[in-house]
Amino acid sequence: MTDREPILLAFCCHYCAYAAADLAGSMRLQYPENVRVLRLPCTGKVEINYLLSAFEYGADGVIVAGCLEGGCHFLEGNLRARRRVERAKEILAEIGIEPERLEMYNLSSAEGGRFAQIVSEMTERICRLGLSPLHRNGLHNDRELGNIVEQEEPTLQGEAK
Repeated sequence: MTDREPILLAFCCHYCAYAAADLAGSMRLQYPENVRVLRLPCTGKVEINYLLSAFEYGADGVIVAGCLEGGCHFLEGNLRARRRVERAKEILAEIGIEPERLEMYNLSSAEGGRFAQIVSEMTERICRLGLSPLHRNGLHNDRELGNIVEQEEPTLQGEAK
């Protein structure tokens, strides 16, 4: 590969996936340090342009992690997110980027171990694929990756659409 680990950006819903990531940390579970977690009120807030911008800003892989299907705090936000993830995968394939670099997962707040497993599996997958073809040296940094949503929609604190 190269001298750097692949960078993963995880869009996590506040109620389940972010809580699972927090639990993984509290449990001191070991998983790759290459994931940057971006907390959202709901994965229903994830727009296709956010997913594609993550790659543009230097992410090698993107995870969208939300509540269990049927258990979304905003009723169907995670179902909306799944449709957007599938469309973004189609767009990635159309422009010649492996759609496997993007994946949606559903987990509960009690699944800290599963969060750690997801990050490990995605890191292995991205290592097999190699760094993103969109990666440009020096482009990515934590601040740029963390500001993707803020640049696109400054008033993110509202309810999910």
